[in-house]
Amino acid sequence: MAIGNVAIIGLGLLGGSIGLALAKHCPEIATTGFDTDPVTRDAARARNLAGTISNTSIEAVANADLVILCVPVGAMGFAAEAIRDALPKNAIVSDVGSSKQSVVDTLRAALPDHCVIPAHPVAGTEQSGPEAGFAELFEHRWCILTPSAETPQDSIDALSEFWERLGSKIEIMDAKHHDLVLAVTSHIPHLIAYTIVGTASDLEDVTRSEVIKYSAGGFRDFTRIAASDPTMWRDVFLNNKDAVLEMLGRFTEDLTALQRAIRSGDGDALHDLFTRTRAIRRSIIEQGQDDARPDFGRSDH
Repeated sequence: MAIGNVAIIGLGLLGGSIGLALAKHCPEIATTGFDTDPVTRDAARARNLAGTISNTSIEAVANADLVILCVPVGAMGFAAEAIRDALPKNAIVSDVGSSKQSVVDTLRAALPDHCVIPAHPVAGTEQSGPEAGFAELFEHRWCILTPSAETPQDSIDALSEFWERLGSKIEIMDAKHHDLVLAVTSHIPHLIAYTIVGTASDLEDVTRSEVIKYSAGGFRDFTRIAASDPTMWRDVFLNNKDAVLEMLGRFTEDLTALQRAIRSGDGDALHDLFTRTRAIRRSIIEQGQDDARPDFGRSDH
C-alpha cells in the first residue's frame, strides 16, 4: 500500500520532526497536524511543521493513510478514542512511544477495527515542544516496529518504508522484548540521571551554585538526560513498570557488588568492569550511534 497522506497527532519534538523530515525527504506526501494546545498549533503553523495544522484531531485524520500518535504514553487511549469515528477504514495507526506493550494493549482496545502498528523511533533530545523539532532527527537511527502476528505484511512493509525514507533503520521486535531492552538502554539511565541530579541538588554541604559551577563532563551529561520532558518520562515509567522494576533489581545487585569491591579495595574487579564497559562504548561508536570526537563533538564555546 502507498502512503500519500500522513496525520501527525501531537506536535512536539517528535511530531514536529516527523513533519519536517517528511517535507525534506518526501515532499509529495501530504501532511496534516494537530495538537491539543492552541499555542502549540500556532507555533507549528509558524514553523510549517505540517502542510495543514487542523483545529481538531478529527479534521486532521479525515483523509489519512497513516496516523502517528506523538503524545505521551499515558494519553494514547484518549488520543485514539478521539479519532476513532473519523479514521479512514484502511488507515494505519502508529505511534512514537518509548514503551510498547501498554501502547499495543491500549490502541488495539480503542481501535479494534483498524490496523495498529506501534513504533518507537529511538531518537530524541532533551528538548521538547514545537520549537525543538528538526528534519534530521531520525537519520541513521533505529526505528523499532512491534506488529502483531495478525498484522498484514503489506502494512508492515509500508510503515517500514515510511521510516526508512526519513533516514531510519528498521527493526521488528516483540513488544514485551522491546520494553525489556529499552528498560536497560533508556529507561534505567533516565531514572539514574533524575536521581543523581536530584541527589546533588539536595546536598546540604554542597551548594547548588557549586554543583552548577564545577560540573564536570559526567554530571553535566546526567543533567542533559534529566532535562527531558517530565510528563513523557512519568508516563514511560508508569507504563513500563514491570520491565523497569526487573532491570532496576538487576542494577541494584550490580551496584551492591560495586560497593563491596570499593569497600574491600578490590582493584581487579573494578578494572575488569571498567574494561568491559569501555568496550561497549567503542561498539556504540563503531555502529554510528554516537560521536567519537572528544566531548561527544560538542563545543562549549
